[in-house]
Amino acid sequence: MRYRLSVLAIWLFMSLWSARAESPRLVSVRKIWDQGQHNAFTDLIRFRGEWFATFRESGDHVGGDGKVRVLRSKDGDRWESAALLKEEGIDLRDPKLSVAARGGLMIVAGGSVYQGTKVLKGRQPRVSFSDDGVQWTPMRRILGEGDWLWRVTWHKGKAYGVSYTLNSPDAANEDWNVTLYESSDGLKWTLVTRLQVPGRPNETTLPFLPNDDCVALVRREAGDKHAWIGSSKPPYEEWSWKPSGLQVGGPNFIVLANGSMIAGGRLYGPDRNNKTAVGRMTLTDYKPELTLPSSGDNSYPGFVWENGTLWVSYYSSHEGKTSIYLARILWPGLL
Repeated sequence: MRYRLSVLAIWLFMSLWSARAESPRLVSVRKIWDQGQHNAFTDLIRFRGEWFATFRESGDHVGGDGKVRVLRSKDGDRWESAALLKEEGIDLRDPKLSVAARGGLMIVAGGSVYQGTKVLKGRQPRVSFSDDGVQWTPMRRILGEGDWLWRVTWHKGKAYGVSYTLNSPDAANEDWNVTLYESSDGLKWTLVTRLQVPGRPNETTLPFLPNDDCVALVRREAGDKHAWIGSSKPPYEEWSWKPSGLQVGGPNFIVLANGSMIAGGRLYGPDRNNKTAVGRMTLTDYKPELTLPSSGDNSYPGFVWENGTLWVSYYSSHEGKTSIYLARILWPGLL
C-alpha cells in the first residue's frame, strides 16, 4: 500500500513539474516609452538585425490628431525614436509593421477624422514604406472611405489583410462587414472574399501555417462577443469558423516554424479589470496562460519569436499613464 502511494505521489509530482516546465514564464518587462500624453496600440518587428516598435501617440484613446511613433533598438534594451509620422487633421491609429515583398518595412494604419470631436466623421487606411525604419514615405490612402485595413501579413510575395467597415456605427441592429483583400505592392488591393462572420466583426489578424493555410482571429463586438477563429486553404475564398470561447480585444497571434500558434490581446475581466494576456491557440480555441503587468486601458500586443523567446510589445495604464512596455517570455513547451 505504501509502495502504491509512493508511486502515485511521484507520478503526481512529475506531472505537476512537467506542466510547470511547459508553461510560459515572464523573464522581464520594462517600460520603453511614455513621452506622449497617450501612448497605445503597438506592434513589434525584427528587421535587418534591429528591433522596431510602433504605436500611436495622441491626447486620448479616441479623437485628436494621432501620430505614429517608430522606435528602434539594437539589443532590445536601449530604445530611441526613429521616426514620427503625422498627417494634418488625421488621427493615425493602430500602426502595424510588416516586411513587404520588396524587402523594406511597411506600416499600415487607420486614418480617422474627428474634426475636434470624439465622434467619428470618416476614415480611410494609410500605408507608408521605409528601407531603414527611419526615413518613411508620406502616408498614402488605400482602399476606400469607411475601410479600415487593420493588419497586413505578407505571404509568398503577396500582402493579405482584412478590412472592416461600419454600415452605420450608431445603429444597434446593423452588422459590420469584414472583407479579405490581397495586394502585390501594398498600394493596389483586390477583393478576395467577404468573410461570413456575424456579431460586428472588426480587428483581424491572419498569419499563415507552414502548409500555406491561412488562419484568422477576428474580434467581435455583438452577441456573445467571443472572437472567432477561421481557417482557409488557397486561394482563401472558402473559410471554416469556430468560436474561440473568449472575448479578445486587439487580437494578435503568430505561427511558429513547427505550426504552434501563440495568441494574445485584451482579456476582459469583471468590473473592467482587463488584462493583457497571452496563450496557445489552435484552430478551435484560445487559452490565455499568462497575464502581463497591466490594467485599465491596455493590450494590443505585437509579437516576435526570437531564439526561443517570445518578445511582446503592449501598452497599459497600470502605472497611471498609458505607456509602452516590452516583455520577454520563455516558453519551453513550444521549443
